[in-house]
Amino acid sequence: MYRTHHCGALRSTHIDQTVTLSGWMATKRDFGGMTFIDLRDRYGITQLIFNMDTDRGLCEKARGLNREDVIKVTGKVRERSSKNPDRATGDVELVVTDLTILNRAKLPPFTIENDTDGGEDLRMKYRYLDIRRPVVQDQLRFRSKLTIEVRKYMDEQEFLEIETPVLIKSTPEGARDFVVPSRLNPGQFYALPQSPQTFKQILMVAGMDKYFQIVKCFRDEDLRADRQPEFTQIDCEMSFVNQEDILRTFEGLVVHLFEKMINVSLGEFPRMTYDEAMAKYGSDKPDLRFGMEINSFNDSAKGAGFSVFDSADLVAGIVLAGKADEYSNKNMKELTSWVQRPQIGAKGLVYVQWKNDDSIKSTIGKFYDDATLKTWIEAAGGQKGDILFILSGELDQTRKQIGELRLELGRRHDLIKPGDFKPLWVVDFPLLEWDEEMNRFHAMHHPFTAPSLNDIDKMASKDRSVLENIKADAYDLVINGSEIGGGSIRIFDRDLQSKNFELLGFTPEEAEAQFGFLMNAFEFGAPPHGGIAFGLDRLCAVMNGVSSIRDFIAFPKNNTGRDVMIDAPASIDDLQLKELNLNVVDLEKA
Repeated sequence: MYRTHHCGALRSTHIDQTVTLSGWMATKRDFGGMTFIDLRDRYGITQLIFNMDTDRGLCEKARGLNREDVIKVTGKVRERSSKNPDRATGDVELVVTDLTILNRAKLPPFTIENDTDGGEDLRMKYRYLDIRRPVVQDQLRFRSKLTIEVRKYMDEQEFLEIETPVLIKSTPEGARDFVVPSRLNPGQFYALPQSPQTFKQILMVAGMDKYFQIVKCFRDEDLRADRQPEFTQIDCEMSFVNQEDILRTFEGLVVHLFEKMINVSLGEFPRMTYDEAMAKYGSDKPDLRFGMEINSFNDSAKGAGFSVFDSADLVAGIVLAGKADEYSNKNMKELTSWVQRPQIGAKGLVYVQWKNDDSIKSTIGKFYDDATLKTWIEAAGGQKGDILFILSGELDQTRKQIGELRLELGRRHDLIKPGDFKPLWVVDFPLLEWDEEMNRFHAMHHPFTAPSLNDIDKMASKDRSVLENIKADAYDLVINGSEIGGGSIRIFDRDLQSKNFELLGFTPEEAEAQFGFLMNAFEFGAPPHGGIAFGLDRLCAVMNGVSSIRDFIAFPKNNTGRDVMIDAPASIDDLQLKELNLNVVDLEKA
């Protein structure tokens, strides 16, 4: 028997019992005739004691252990004289009477503790060691329990969990596909799914009514802290529903998860249109944990001879409360440099400080008098003691820039309360977005998103401005500035789907070749349907108040998409390439 208990199990009720534990030696401390060892497994840590006076050989054996050696010990539980209130097993310790070394370990390249000295790349290379750290184990444990709660809720709502294929057909819309060559079909390729979208719609045609799946998805796109080339979705679809049915159902799922996992009651889920979100926050995923809404000054700022404002599509500002006397010229220069970084791209930053002595300090004072600038601050909800920051330029670009500035000011001035969660449904997205480089429309969500019923007639227009204003029956769930999930009511009529493909630049032949299987299915009685997909990894991160999803994934890729532990992606040998009918010379040229 390797163990009678795990390393997080022993309590005062076990005193005087003889037990056996197994695990990894985390730390060792020698004090004269006594040696103390912390034994760790995924359940916790137990302190072991070896006494030189009672068993010299056993104590010397313990002193010869290295960090991360795998050992088995037997001994008697006793009460600790100096208890550790920060540890679940802190009231007791194990007086060891027998020690077996199960496996020796090399010296780890970093300390296996919550506060480790290992950098991210090093920890990713030795991910199996990194996972031994309690903080990482807690995050993986959280993810596991979250998926169980998802399944409980969905089962109660009569959803069926159905698997869909991983080897599918490549499609031109959305992110780049990962492709897989087919040995049995020379010159042809599978793709790994960016989502199970078409399959879950076909399941609705098949009468499955309520589907969900916790599913791996793959996108060959540039990476960030909240993106990975492979990620996990909670993928859902329902039949005979409208948008209200879906929002109500999945609002219930999120409320259930927050209550069960972190004991948080989310309260109301307000709704905001896409246009309102962009105008007020410069983002389609606004963080509502603090105010500082964007205000337009187009009417009051233009026409005073300040060419920067006069030539702009948008002059917009946000008010930072109570900091007018604190900001120096140095502060302003630093913040101006921040908005001028390539990631933000602003040309400059205008500010108006209404100081507590009632004076005004501004970069545009020679164009506008103090009284006018004070009315701007008041119009934006500010007062004496506040600062107004203004950006101007092209509409969409300026909104995004000032939205980023808002978030940065919120972080710098601790306007975001820890442990606060603010959910929001963003609705009425545009159906289409124009790509200047490609000179064509793309689907804002995906090609199967239904237009709002009131806008279907607009799809017949040849006017780009009319088409850009078609609203979609689409919705995103946002929490704390992160998109947690997104979905839509789907097109279920072949003619309407064909029209949407036409707007997206597909010829009838291309649409048939790519999606004929779906449009053909629509002709056999497709019900009205819609759904949503949640990012499981991102949901875990948001619920735990962190920005990176990597620690909630057992074996994540780094920021260049590599698995540095197994060194993938990697080349394959010439024989494999030949079997796959891939030309080695052509690949080398590529």
